[in-house]
Amino acid sequence: MRISEHFSLGRSQPTLDFVDVDVVNDTPLFVDPLSLKLLSSVWASECISIIQNFFKAVISSIQSGDHENARRLLSSLGEPNETHLGLSVGVSHGRGMGNLLAGTVWDALSKSEAAKTGLLEDLEETVLMVPGIDVDIVSDITTNLIRPFLIRYTQEMCETYGIPLTDDVVSGPLWDPASRSWKVEYARLPTVNDGRLLLVPKGMVRQDLTYNPDKYFRDYIIPHLQREEISANSSLVQVLKKGGVRVTKKSVKEKYGFGKAVNARETLRNPAILKRYREEVKRHISPPLSHSELAAIEGSVLPDWDALIGEVQQTQVGNAEADRYEKAIEALLSALFYPALTNPHVQHELHSGRKRIDISYVNVMSNGFFHWLGSHYPAQMVFVECKNYSDDPANPEIDQLSGRFGPSRGKFGFLVCRKIENKTLLLQRCKDTAVDDRGFMIPLDDEDVFELVKAKQQGGDQALFEKLKAKFDHLIM
Repeated sequence: MRISEHFSLGRSQPTLDFVDVDVVNDTPLFVDPLSLKLLSSVWASECISIIQNFFKAVISSIQSGDHENARRLLSSLGEPNETHLGLSVGVSHGRGMGNLLAGTVWDALSKSEAAKTGLLEDLEETVLMVPGIDVDIVSDITTNLIRPFLIRYTQEMCETYGIPLTDDVVSGPLWDPASRSWKVEYARLPTVNDGRLLLVPKGMVRQDLTYNPDKYFRDYIIPHLQREEISANSSLVQVLKKGGVRVTKKSVKEKYGFGKAVNARETLRNPAILKRYREEVKRHISPPLSHSELAAIEGSVLPDWDALIGEVQQTQVGNAEADRYEKAIEALLSALFYPALTNPHVQHELHSGRKRIDISYVNVMSNGFFHWLGSHYPAQMVFVECKNYSDDPANPEIDQLSGRFGPSRGKFGFLVCRKIENKTLLLQRCKDTAVDDRGFMIPLDDEDVFELVKAKQQGGDQALFEKLKAKFDHLIM
């Protein structure tokens, strides 16, 4: 049973911001710390900072010979069963860290020259060179370290989707960067099967880590050793009949061996190999899983565009069903604009509650139109105002949306309504707002939204980009 079913949310994975995991068994997905670098948000930056803080504390202890402290830091990590992610068979029990595994990780790091010499800069790099540390271990460590931020995210998503929270739930170990120590608190969290539940943004899970020891060995270590052998004109060099020379990968493996130990040894001899790999990975971080990839892994469904459109169409015009219209638009837009827009908030409060916005998203600028938008204009967040009435929006509605913009929040949004009779006049009002430097807003009625869905269905993200870019160009031309 998935979270959506357990809490009767009336939603499926495409319209949910978090991974809709099985609340009993594990879903074979992992938290990739490198994925956080794709999420251009304050939340992701906080997560990255706390991971680096902990990793430096552990490595510093090992380098200074304070192995007792290193073991203490590692053993304080708990088992992150509450996300229901990983490789457990049957009921989730998590590989976690625990005392036994903490000892294993400490033993691996303490014996690793890559760790002791300071060659490794980030947690995810341990996968490349430290035997015994694999994708599930790094995922578990990452989950433990970002637990404070997952708690906050979980609470926000529970408010958005109406998931009940339980008071005074034990938080699990929380890393304190200031004191470099662990603490435990109580928090309001959802519970299932007598255990706490943590929601994980679907934009940060992967089937595997971006850092891959086999790829590193195959595409970086071996070519480097081949060049060295050719330069030395060693016995591994073969002269080709048509001219030129070569060194086979097989002969390199036979001479040097293979695996993480070799990765570490050869990287210590030439750290520039790792530097090149880091630079290459930064340019090709694994993108978020698509709707179809998530469906295949989870056994869940693809977006049902007809049903999402139908819910909008079936909503009656007027104040009585304003909330229903708002929720229908949020569900449709969340599926349509994934993975670029994340962390939806409905009835989001601004200025200590003095202002409210119907829907707000964080623009993580991962791809498409919103990546372009955030690269050229203030668009840290994207705001949506929903007007479920028959008249065209006028200046008061435009002023209401523009009043939600700000330098730290962004200056872009959508004004969504049922039917725009005079599109020329409304567009001119939006252009006036842009010219006055009060922000950019694209007006959309139901048919415009449905056209965006059609573009996505027929032409994918590129077609959606072109549609939105054309509408934005009308504001500035």
